[in-house]
Amino acid sequence: MKQSQTPIISFSPIVLSVPGRHVDLEMKVSAPASGNNLPVILLSHGHGPSNFLSSYKGYGPLADFFAAEGFVVIQPTHQNSKALGLSSSLPEAPLFWSSRANDMKFILDHLDEIISTVPGLNGRVDKAKVAAIGHSMGGHTVAMLAGMDVTDPATGKIVNSIEPRIKAQVLIGVSGGPEGFNGVNRQHYPVLAAGNFGTMTLPALIVNGDKDVNLMFSDVDNWRADAYYQSPGPKDLLTVFGAEHIFGGISGYDARETSDENPERVAFVCQSILAYIRSTFNPNDSSWEQAKKMLNGVQGALGSIESK
Repeated sequence: MKQSQTPIISFSPIVLSVPGRHVDLEMKVSAPASGNNLPVILLSHGHGPSNFLSSYKGYGPLADFFAAEGFVVIQPTHQNSKALGLSSSLPEAPLFWSSRANDMKFILDHLDEIISTVPGLNGRVDKAKVAAIGHSMGGHTVAMLAGMDVTDPATGKIVNSIEPRIKAQVLIGVSGGPEGFNGVNRQHYPVLAAGNFGTMTLPALIVNGDKDVNLMFSDVDNWRADAYYQSPGPKDLLTVFGAEHIFGGISGYDARETSDENPERVAFVCQSILAYIRSTFNPNDSSWEQAKKMLNGVQGALGSIESK
């Protein structure tokens, strides 16, 4: 993945106290060193086996790319991160699924405070243009922000965290529907079988790897594309050919958990998401339509796009 020559700044940790949270909310903010009217991306990490990739210290390939492309990227450390060492006996552990969505809302509620904390960023941000990108469990979080109902396994209460302030939603490698969740992890993560994509009404891009198969979760082909097929439009589906769960290495540079390391694939995923966000923010921007023309039906293309 060729690195951009655009200088970026990263500032961390920004620490805010959140009522009811077990620990303070820690964040990293990355942004271009110059420029104005910068849109915002909230980047939600996954769960995973690593100590620090699932925290504000991970996902460098995504954060650095979008910062260099002119975005303010805000990365929270959700409470499921192993870096925090929270007890597995706490309510909602180990995924802390509901608090993850609340983290994102809290960031939006305190956007001015966060921006003012970063030296040189005040007055340069377009706070009306906000996108959310989530990978794996982060995709579940973004699905909730796009309107997916989740029935709390502990209480039976339906939780809806729809967030219309977020104008573009991107779900990467998100868990699929409950009927296809037939692996042993259904016992460990029952909340992943409690979502209803039928209520996910906000526009969203679902990014699915056609080789993203883990029998611990499901043996159903393209299970992780369910968010597209089971939700109402408008939705888009980017299928990345040959991609496994880490999509070539989006969670960290040279991350050992990447089973399909491929810098070209990482660049393709980043560029495709960029095209989607730009066209979602600006209906006159043709980047997404151009991406479709360059992929669909083209021999040797790295992926394909469906829309509804």
